[in-house]
Amino acid sequence: MTDLNIPATQSTPSITAVWASGMLSMRGDSYPENSFKFFVPVIEWVENYLENSMAPIQLQLRLLYLNTSSVKGMMDIFDLLEEAHNKGREVTVTWYYDSENERVAELAGEFKEDCSFRFEIQEEPKE
Repeated sequence: MTDLNIPATQSTPSITAVWASGMLSMRGDSYPENSFKFFVPVIEWVENYLENSMAPIQLQLRLLYLNTSSVKGMMDIFDLLEEAHNKGREVTVTWYYDSENERVAELAGEFKEDCSFRFEIQEEPKE
């Protein structure tokens, strides 16, 4: 099966999905002109992975800003993960945030409230 690699732009995060490890990572800002179109390959990758593998899936987020339509795209991904978790799939989300950007931590907390799978919100370690 295939990996996914979407480079970051000024208004979109970098997205990497590695089939062998079941790891999906997103990093950066997300305010694309067309969020629906932007998230389609990510959602398709998650659906394909969940349909064709029984291995755990992990999502690592380092998102700094999400516009309203990007929040909807993330909700669609979390809905897929929740459904998989309810069917017995091991699902883990780790959302890293900058201590100077508490708004992102609050947003992550709002997502976490709707999820029954393992969902950690961690302060990004200082370099």
